[in-house]
Amino acid sequence: MGMDLNAIKQKMAASEANQREKVDRSGFFWNPSIGTHQIRIVPSVYNPSMPFTELFFHYNIGKYPMIALSNFGEQDPIVEFVAELKKTSDKDNWSLAGKLSPKMRVFAPVIVRGEEDKGVRLWGFGKQIQKTLFSLAVDEEIGDFTDIINGRDFTLEKVAGNPYPETTLRPRMKESPLSEDSALVELWTKTQPKPMESFSKYDYDFIKKQLQTWLNPEEAEESSTTGQSATAGSSSSTNGVGGTPQSSTKNFSLETHSSGETKAEKTMSAFDDVFGSNNSTEGSDDLPF
Repeated sequence: MGMDLNAIKQKMAASEANQREKVDRSGFFWNPSIGTHQIRIVPSVYNPSMPFTELFFHYNIGKYPMIALSNFGEQDPIVEFVAELKKTSDKDNWSLAGKLSPKMRVFAPVIVRGEEDKGVRLWGFGKQIQKTLFSLAVDEEIGDFTDIINGRDFTLEKVAGNPYPETTLRPRMKESPLSEDSALVELWTKTQPKPMESFSKYDYDFIKKQLQTWLNPEEAEESSTTGQSATAGSSSSTNGVGGTPQSSTKNFSLETHSSGETKAEKTMSAFDDVFGSNNSTEGSDDLPF
């Protein structure tokens, strides 16, 4: 009696589904709505000397942003591919490397005034707000605004912009304690979501498949069409969290170079040079998301 191949396929499909299950982030993060908010940045329980955690993400490669494995000191296929593209002098390769390079997002633990019952949440922002906060921290008139006794609240105003909303931040003039309730101060300074563990973390092979699909969506679509009768496990290998390839893939035209090789063919050739024409992964060391 041989192996039950259907049982194995079902097990593989279940494993992939569990790995790609979206994390419920509603209790971890605060995303300010349009309007004015009062917030307090809290000292980080994980790094008291620095309340800001910088993390890098892959955007627009799949259906959802994916945290880069390089944040964990692990091999990341997109980071590797970008490094190889930058080794050449080809302007198209450098343009593609710029699009694929992971983007930084900064996270700080905050208490939102009026929503203290929700506890400490992570507020994510970009380089400009981080620069503003750094400048205020080294300003002799402001200093350590996270101090639980003599820190400062911030007024955050978010307005609709073109094309993106714009956020301004200003410290309150008067110093104030984090809370008059010592029990709350104890809770907020010890119970916080950990940035590095607040995102789903996908493995090396899955991220590589998302990259391959993004680079060559036509081939992925063909595979999906011809494999409709295949198992759930095999079909999810091209969709998964990545879903339908983003429209950004259309930025790469199919004009022919003097070598007779199209940009798309040249890109996939570079992909094969990095990962091998059989697309096998060597030494991936189970890198999750």
